[in-house]
Amino acid sequence: MHTRRILLAALAIAPLAACQQRAPLQVAADDDSAWYIGTKPDKPYDVPLVDTGRLDPKYRRQVVRYTGPERPGTIVVDIDQRQLALVQADGTAVQYGVGVGKLGFSWKGEARVGRKGVWPDWSPTTTMVSLNPDIARQRKGGVDNPLGARALYLYQGNRDILFRIHGTNEPWSIGEQMSSGCIRMLNEDIVDLYERVPVGTQVLVKRNGKYRV
Repeated sequence: MHTRRILLAALAIAPLAACQQRAPLQVAADDDSAWYIGTKPDKPYDVPLVDTGRLDPKYRRQVVRYTGPERPGTIVVDIDQRQLALVQADGTAVQYGVGVGKLGFSWKGEARVGRKGVWPDWSPTTTMVSLNPDIARQRKGGVDNPLGARALYLYQGNRDILFRIHGTNEPWSIGEQMSSGCIRMLNEDIVDLYERVPVGTQVLVKRNGKYRV
């Protein structure tokens, strides 16, 4: 699919996104084609690839030294740093840049990956419907879907807590605090993370250095 059509579709659906809020106008109005450099084969849609040179280097996927106490295989999200780390067994972590919830919407705590979705459908939460009764009730998965190419659904026990780690059709929002609470990643990054973690993976989301409420 032509990269310009991908981004225009993303902009058109952004106001409907449950885990998403439009980027500032001056960012969204930038040269849209400059954000995308091609696609990666995937099914049933190809994954749009972003020019990561447009991101701050600290938000690009990389392997870093990791000295935290969490055991290998744990996902650690640092809200303040806008980074997600997947802890490895060799004293390193695969680190990704993320977008996080706007002020008052960020969640912190302990959860696990309860299920995983490929090109998932999107639907608003009850709270979002109460705030905006006219909001669309569902959108099928695809390149214009605010959940992007993959989603990891966070659970506590058997309860879906309605927070996700997912892809985004607004790559300029990585490193920003502007979603409705979910953790968003570049589509190519959430695909990479999705392949690395199984259902049951522990997820720790911390703010101010703490993840326990």
